[in-house]
Parts: sequence; C-alpha cells; structure tokens
Amino acid sequence: MRAIIKRELYSYFCSPMAYVVMAIFLFFSGIFFTMICLGNSTSELNYVFSNMCLVTIFITPILCMRLLSDEKRLRTDQALLTSPVSILSIVLGKFFSACILFLICMSIFVIYGFTLSFFVTPKWSVIICNCLGLFLLAAALIAIDVFLSSLTESQVIAAVTGFAAGLFVYLLDNVASAVSVSFVNKALTSVSFLTHYQNFTVGLLSLSDVVFFLSVAALFIFLTVRVIEKRRWS
Repeated sequence: MRAIIKRELYSYFCSPMAYVVMAIFLFFSGIFFTMICLGNSTSELNYVFSNMCLVTIFITPILCMRLLSDEKRLRTDQALLTSPVSILSIVLGKFFSACILFLICMSIFVIYGFTLSFFVTPKWSVIICNCLGLFLLAAALIAIDVFLSSLTESQVIAAVTGFAAGLFVYLLDNVASAVSVSFVNKALTSVSFLTHYQNFTVGLLSLSDVVFFLSVAALFIFLTVRVIEKRRWS
C-alpha cells in the first residue's frame, strides 16, 4: 500500500492536478479568511470552514477522477490486479493518497490560526474540531469519488458524476425540509452530510458524527473493492 501511495502522490505532483487543486483551495480559503475574519475583525474561523464545505465538494472529484478510471483507460489496471498487492491495499493506497493531498491543502488553516494570534487568542480547540470535521467530510467524499472513478474509464464522466453526487449530499437538507412525511424527513436528515458537518463548525465533537463519516468512507471503499473484484474475475 505504501508503494501505491508514493506512486499516486508522485503522479499528482508531476502533473498540474495537485497544483490546481491546491490553488483553488488556497484561493477560496484566503478570500473567506480575509472577508470574514480580517474584514470583520473576528477570530471565528468556523464561518470560514462552513463556506469551505462547498469548495471541498467541488475539488474532491478533481482529486479522484483519474485514480481508477485512468488505470482502466490505459489498461494498466491489469498489471495492478495481477500484482501481489491485494485489491483492498490498492484501493486504500489511492484513497489515502487523495486524503494526504487534501491534508496538505488544509495546512493553510494553521497559518490562519497563527495569523489571528497576533490580534486575539484563537480558540484552538474549535479550530482543531473544524479541521477534523472538514477532513472527515473530505474523506467521505473522496471514498464516494473513488468508487465512481472505478465505474468508468472516462475521467470526465468520473468528475461529472462526482460533482453530481457532491451536490446531492449538499442539497439533501433542502430535500429533507421539503418532504412532509415525518419518518422520511428524519431518515434524510440522519444521512445528511451537512447536518453532521455543522456540529463540527460550532466546535461540537460528537462520536456519532465521526462514526457517520467514517462509515460512509468504509462503505464506498468496500463497494469499490467489490467492483474491481468483479472486473477481475469477469
């Protein structure tokens, strides 16, 4: 798995993809930090993290669109499938490589925290909670996008379906509020990504929210492994 992670990270930074994703993330986080924190003289970074949710939804498909679809298009997946590495290790290696690149993007929030410390005493516990929430959200979305990438050999289709899936989970709260049937409303709210993410933005660390995002990631990693295994034996 370590070899897969190294290979994917090398591939990221040897192409414009890593730099484009980092530029988008840093650009929007910088705008939100300047407008919300510096513009309003506040140390509340939670508003910045709330806005970064939508940015995360749009950059994770870019991170994952080539992870498995490109292997299928170039027919290099056959070499991977016949290697001594297990399919789970291959999928986890690709998943963790995307998570590591996202963590690199998130390191900018440490700089924002230290910048605020020149003016006020930042609430590091709230910042750490927000960082954890954003990373767990990204990890769940990355797992979904890796699964979608395994279904096609087109990077464009993988990216578009990833955007669609991200918008669906983003709008799930609105769909739930429009449903009048109570048990359907509760079911949709319980699987809403925003409902679980918003608790982190106010500094509330709940085990149920952590378990939710980890469960979504685990589910789609499992489904990805099943898709590749089916292709392996077909």
